[in-house]
Amino acid sequence: MVRAPLPGNARAPSAAREFVRTALGDWGVPAGTADDVTLLVSELVTNAVVHAGTAVRLECRHEGGTLAVEVSDRHPTRAVETRGAGEAAEGTRDAHQGHGLRLVAALAEEWGVTYRRDGKTVWFRLPAAPGEPSRSERHGGGLFRSESPGSEPSGLSAAAPTAVPAPPEHDEPGGHGEPGESGKPGEQALGSLTGSLAPTGRRPETGTHRPDPDWINHGILSFLAEASDLLAGQTDEDRVASLACQLLVPRFADWCAVWLADPDAGTPLRLSRVWHTQEERMDELRGELTRTPPQLNGRTPPGRAVPWTWPGQASAYGPGGAAVGCRLVVGGRTVGTLVIGRAGLLRIPGEVVGIVEDFARRVAQAVLSARRYTRQATISRVLQRGLLPSGDVAVPGVETAVVYEPAGEGSWAGGDFYDFYEGTDGRWRFALGDVCGNGPEAAVVTGLARPVLRLLAREGHSVPEVMDRLNREVGEQTRFLSMVYGELVPRPPSEGGGSHCTLVCAGHPLPLVRDTSGKVRAAAEPQLLLGVEEDVSYGSQTVLLEPGETLLCVTDGVTERRSGRRQFDDEDGLAAVFADCGGLDAAQTAEKVRRAVHSFGDGAAADDLALLVLQARPAG
Repeated sequence: MVRAPLPGNARAPSAAREFVRTALGDWGVPAGTADDVTLLVSELVTNAVVHAGTAVRLECRHEGGTLAVEVSDRHPTRAVETRGAGEAAEGTRDAHQGHGLRLVAALAEEWGVTYRRDGKTVWFRLPAAPGEPSRSERHGGGLFRSESPGSEPSGLSAAAPTAVPAPPEHDEPGGHGEPGESGKPGEQALGSLTGSLAPTGRRPETGTHRPDPDWINHGILSFLAEASDLLAGQTDEDRVASLACQLLVPRFADWCAVWLADPDAGTPLRLSRVWHTQEERMDELRGELTRTPPQLNGRTPPGRAVPWTWPGQASAYGPGGAAVGCRLVVGGRTVGTLVIGRAGLLRIPGEVVGIVEDFARRVAQAVLSARRYTRQATISRVLQRGLLPSGDVAVPGVETAVVYEPAGEGSWAGGDFYDFYEGTDGRWRFALGDVCGNGPEAAVVTGLARPVLRLLAREGHSVPEVMDRLNREVGEQTRFLSMVYGELVPRPPSEGGGSHCTLVCAGHPLPLVRDTSGKVRAAAEPQLLLGVEEDVSYGSQTVLLEPGETLLCVTDGVTERRSGRRQFDDEDGLAAVFADCGGLDAAQTAEKVRRAVHSFGDGAAADDLALLVLQARPAG
C-alpha cells in the first residue's frame, strides 16, 4: 500500500498522476490498466480539488490481482453526483457534472463513496492480473469515449455501462432499471440509494459482478456509526428530526419527513421536519404530508418499516414512486414516525429498508435523550427563578449592579446566589453567598438561606443575629456556606448623602471599598464559614459609603479564576482591577470586573461567577 497527501490546488492532479504511475510501475501493472487507473485518479482528484476545495489524500493498494484506490477530501457534506454514464443532471445542472464518477462507473469493477464526519472517500477497484486486458482494450480503446473525428473527450458515449443502474427520475417501470433476474422491483435502483456508502449494485452486462458483501456491510456500519455520533450530540428534538432527514436525503431517498409525538405530555403527532432533494418542492410536499399524516397504528410492528402511500398529487414535488414509514419506538413508547420516499420505484429495496429500520432506532433514542435534556433544563430554569430575586431594587441614594453567571450549560443555580430586599425602618439588606459544592444538594442550602435571611430581617434581627441563626440552620444540612451579608441605611442629603453599611463576612472573599481617590481597602474582617461550628457569635463592621464611593462583593469564582498556576486575585489582582474603575458607575464597574475575570483565564469558567456592586450616589 502507498499513500500520498496532495494539496488542494491546481498542482494536485499532476502530482497524483506521477505518484500513481510510479506505484503501478513498481507493481508491474500492465500499461493499459495503468492508463485507466491514472485517468480515473486524475479525474477524481480534480473533482475533489474543484468541488471540495480541501487537501486530498490518495491511497493505492495492490491486493492479490486487484488494484484498490481511494481519493479522500475533507468536505463531508457535498453530495456526490451518482447518475448514470452520459446522463445529464436534471434542470440547470451541467451535463458534464459528475464526469469523474461516470468514468469510474465505466471502467471500474466496483466503486463507491463513503461519508464520514470529517470527510468523504471515493474508491474503486480494478483487476490488475498480468496479461489481463484493460477495460479500454476490451472495448476497442477510447475508454468508451466518442471516437468521431474532432470530438472533445469530455463525455462518454451513451452505450457506456453504468455502475449506478438506477432509472432516471421520470422513467416508467419496465424501462431502464426494471427488475432484474430476481424479479424484485427496484432492486437495480439499490446502487443509486446506497452508492454513497458501499459498492454499487449489478452491472448490466454479461458476466455480472456482484460487490463484496463485506464492503457493503462496512459502508452501512460506518454510516450508522457516524449517524449515532451526530444524533447523540443533539439536545433539541426538532434538530434531531432535521438531522435525520438530511442524513437520509439524498443518500437513500428523494425526500424524508419526520413526525414527532410526546405521549407523556399528551402532545399529538406533529410534522416536525420535511426534506427534499430539490428545495423548491419542499413546500408542496409539506402541504401534502400535513394533510395526510401517517396512520401507523399500534398493530404495526415496532421499529419495522412498512409500505406507505405516496402522498397526494405528487406531480408538484416529483414523479410518483415508493415510500416506507417506520414508527420511532424506544422503551415501548412511540415518539414519532419517519417516512422516506424515492421517485421512479415500485418499492424501496429490502436492503435500504433494513438500513432505515436500524437508523430509525437511533433517531428514536436521540429524540428521547433530547426530550430528557430539555425537561432537565426546564427544571433548572424554574429552580433558578425560584432561587434568585425577582426584579430590580431601587435603594435610595445607592446605585446597584449584579453579575450572576452559573458555570456550565443548563447548570443548577445551586452554587452562588445573591439577594437584595427591603428590611424594616427604611433599611435594606443584601447577601452574596456561595454554597460548597453544586447541583441539587447545593440548591437545597440556597433554597434554605434566602427565605431564612428575609424572615429574620423582617422580624427585626440585626445583621450579626441573622448570621448566628442562619449558622445553626446551615449546620443541619452538612453543607458549608460562605457569605457576605450586609445592611444599608441611607444617610439623609442634609448630612451629605451616602449610606451607612454594616457587614459580616463569613468565610467569604473580603468585600472591598474604593474611595473617590482610587484607593481600595477591605470593608470587613474575615470570620468562620457558616455551618462549621454551631456555637459561633458573628461580629459586624460598619463603613460609611461617601457619595461616589463603591462597595464590591464577589464570590470565589472571581478570585480563584485560574490561568495556569496563577489565580486572578494573586498579588491583589482584584483590587488592582477595582482601583482602575474610576469614573465608572455601578453597572460599568461590574462589567469591567467581569471582563477582566474572563480574559484572565483560558476556556470556560469552572466555577459560578457572581459579584455585587453598590455605589453611593452624590447627594441631591
